[in-house]
Amino acid sequence: MSDASPKSGLTGVQWLICFIASIGFAFDIYELLMLPLIARPALMELGGIQPGTPEFGMWIGRLFYIPAVAGGIFGLLGGYLTDRLGRRRVLTYSILLYAFSAFAAGFSTSLWMLLSFRCLVFVGVCVEFVAAVAWLAELFDDPKQRERVLGYTQAFSSIGGLMVAIANGLAVSYALQFPGIQLPEFLADSLGQVKESHAAWRYTLMSGLIPALPLILIRPFLPESPKWAEKKAAGTLRRPSLMELFSPQLARTTIITTLMFACSFGAAFGAIQQMPQMVPGIPEVKENMESHLKSDEVQELVKKRLDSEAVATKLEGKTEAEQQEIREAETKGVLGRERKRFEQSQAANITKVQEVGGLIGRILLALLIVQFASRQRLIRVFLLPGVILMPFIFGYAAVNSLPMLYAGMFLAGLLTVAQFSFWGNYLPGVYPMHLRGTGESF
Repeated sequence: MSDASPKSGLTGVQWLICFIASIGFAFDIYELLMLPLIARPALMELGGIQPGTPEFGMWIGRLFYIPAVAGGIFGLLGGYLTDRLGRRRVLTYSILLYAFSAFAAGFSTSLWMLLSFRCLVFVGVCVEFVAAVAWLAELFDDPKQRERVLGYTQAFSSIGGLMVAIANGLAVSYALQFPGIQLPEFLADSLGQVKESHAAWRYTLMSGLIPALPLILIRPFLPESPKWAEKKAAGTLRRPSLMELFSPQLARTTIITTLMFACSFGAAFGAIQQMPQMVPGIPEVKENMESHLKSDEVQELVKKRLDSEAVATKLEGKTEAEQQEIREAETKGVLGRERKRFEQSQAANITKVQEVGGLIGRILLALLIVQFASRQRLIRVFLLPGVILMPFIFGYAAVNSLPMLYAGMFLAGLLTVAQFSFWGNYLPGVYPMHLRGTGESF
């Protein structure tokens, strides 16, 4: 199976494995990039927390970084299990874990419940990446074909980023037309009721179930990594050891790649993924939002609400002062919902631009990786411009010019995401087979 050459193309089984790996990569990022899009409305609904307050900042930090820590710790365990139990089994269950956890998160009735499911999502995502990269790396003997396959399948990660931005946009636009979300009674008694059953952020989370559907159908036809299976059957597969990563032969590689990978994650989580929270505070966005709230379209929505039977019922038997209070409250409610919708749509637009940049970056990496003999030179192509541009994008463009910010986020996505593809290609080649999953996960 792994003897196919670049000239003969891929076998049917190889295409199937690449298909599943691509789905996994796409929904890895799909699941991760949900949070910047849904965090703001979720905190406001579940905790009644307003943006700009210390409590809001504290919970944003918890939702971003506690799942990341959980993913790192249990991802390391997942990498170890990938080396012990096989690539296919671990990859399959990791995708099912993050898909069903994301779906369950849509039923959250408290911030702690949401945080718990986000931790499970992160664990699944981290383990899936390790298992998929190890699986693909062992499927192809020809180095150039292996590099191309790893590069192009990882490009689907950025397609996943575009997909979640589109899915969130659709949820924002059509949430009121979707079936309401409620917990079954036997769970609601202990977990509480869903407050806003048509909240767009809930539908966005629940769409994370999608990758489980094709996987359930295709799993019986997926083979194990042939090279891993051969060594396992022959009894020559060595037991993985975390300490072996720091042996004299591997210590330098482990330490340097860990530090550089951490910097890539720092740029992504510490800067790029914070942008959707920053967008509502950008001066131009504030101006555009105020104009939108005064538009004929929104004023018509206010008028329809005030003329509705529901409001008429509330006004019956009330004094003139009480009626005025009710009308003001209803107007404020409509404007509040429109404000949320506008903010979420602006955040989704920024995410789309960033992910288009990321997709271009991954494709560039896939094209360049077979042209550069030196991996050091290749990573510098994306690393050095990023060091220069990131401070400009977030220190100047984000507070001075919305068009400049869009251009900057495109470049930030391109330069940062390409580095993740680089590591996905690089790491399988520097660790021996019995340590491949453990080394990648570390």
